[in-house]
Amino acid sequence: MKQQAIIGIDIGTTSTKAVAFSADAKPLFRYAVEYPIDNPEPQHAEQDPALIFDAVIASLKNVIRLLSSSGYTLEGVCFSSAMHSLIAMGKDGKPLSNCIIWADARSAAQAANLKRSVIGHDIYLHTGTPLHPMSPLPKICWLREVQPQLFNQTAKFIGIKEYVFYRLFGEYKVDYSIASATGLFNIFTLGWHQDALEMAGITAAQLAEPVHPGYTFRNMDAVFAQQLGIPNNLPFVVGASDGCLANLGSDAVCEGDAVVTIGTSGAIRITADKPATDLKERIFSYVLSPEKYVLGGAVNNGGIVLQWFKDNFYGAEAKAAKEKEEDIFELLNTEAAAVKPGSDGLLFLPYLLGERSPHWNAAARACFIGVHYTHTRAHFLRALMEGIIFGVYSVGVALEQTMGPVKRIFANGGFTHSDLWVQMLADMFQVKVYLTETSEGSALGAAILGMHTLGMLEKLEDAGKLIKVQKTFTPNPQAHLIYRQNYALFEALYPKLESSFNQLSSVKSINKPDVV
Repeated sequence: MKQQAIIGIDIGTTSTKAVAFSADAKPLFRYAVEYPIDNPEPQHAEQDPALIFDAVIASLKNVIRLLSSSGYTLEGVCFSSAMHSLIAMGKDGKPLSNCIIWADARSAAQAANLKRSVIGHDIYLHTGTPLHPMSPLPKICWLREVQPQLFNQTAKFIGIKEYVFYRLFGEYKVDYSIASATGLFNIFTLGWHQDALEMAGITAAQLAEPVHPGYTFRNMDAVFAQQLGIPNNLPFVVGASDGCLANLGSDAVCEGDAVVTIGTSGAIRITADKPATDLKERIFSYVLSPEKYVLGGAVNNGGIVLQWFKDNFYGAEAKAAKEKEEDIFELLNTEAAAVKPGSDGLLFLPYLLGERSPHWNAAARACFIGVHYTHTRAHFLRALMEGIIFGVYSVGVALEQTMGPVKRIFANGGFTHSDLWVQMLADMFQVKVYLTETSEGSALGAAILGMHTLGMLEKLEDAGKLIKVQKTFTPNPQAHLIYRQNYALFEALYPKLESSFNQLSSVKSINKPDVV
């Protein structure tokens, strides 16, 4: 008798991953396809939606092939996706723009104007999405003001997941979870928010139809079904956002449980039975399902900062490691571990790509503070890693003020491959941090949601029986004291530097003069 399997597919910022899981949530096969982020101008961050669609097809095709040759029966596929993307679609169903992703900051002025307005604050209280250039609402406002011709030609404003499903099934649908991160969706009524639509200058008809995360597509386009080697009526569950599904995939569903994800960016999130907003507009409130909400905050600067440091300051070592088929990040961890907690007084503000929560300032800039003659490259590396953890902790503080103390943390994302980095997290929060058997929390969360939708799992709460803790990190009291001292300085620096950040962001590059 063949065993059941389900695929959780995670459309991320830099890659799409398809992961097959057995009925008891054990990972079976994984395949990932990477793609670039285009930065044609400062503040721009775009991707080719066709490349991402091809990555979805390629990752699915390879995992389906591996399942088939191993004797498993594929019951269905469920999707996780990064949030906040925007694609302008023409009447012919073809993109008029690239996919503008969360890191794009060109709508900073529109977001700032909204944030300063009474109507903007009211929109936040209804949608749960902080007013920041990451989200589609200010992005659409920017298109209307700066590219009116493109705006007027647009038939649908959609995200990357809607684009994938439109090409596969010919329907414009968006799950409540992705919709709740647009700034256009009322998280209390589960429908498009009229005031936000009017602010954007669009109608509900120009957006995809909101559907339950368990909404199931069938009747795939025959060409793609044949390409994937599946029957065209195989269930494809629309799923939810990567952040919400990371909580489900970690079994962080109890009061005081938090999930910290650090991949390209980072986030800390808790699960609640109802939505909540913060009068200071520091946190988000997104939908996992009509019965479950995920509250928290995301930071722009996670692993992408370490990647930047590696590319620019460990270039020779990275090249040598590649030639020897060694992992350059093992060298980075070894060097950082040789420096004491606190980096001998060197602090790093990690705002390389501006910042989302808790500052919501696209103009924020990264900087090292306290540089001394005795500091080495390893000090800068460790300070960078600590600074990213400080950034996540600052969101945790805002979250605790709204929802109560964090009692334990489940960690996932690429940073879990570094014990040193995860230990920093435990030391900073002074709570135990748990790693589950798979670091692919969002893909597993998608698989669990798919299993529940397809009748393989009776209740979402039963997922905890399938998720096992692989490793536990216990906080070090001495390191905690050092980090708290450094964090107090870290927290005090931002308001002192904010005006300087804003001035620096307005300085134009001498390498790209204005075209007259």
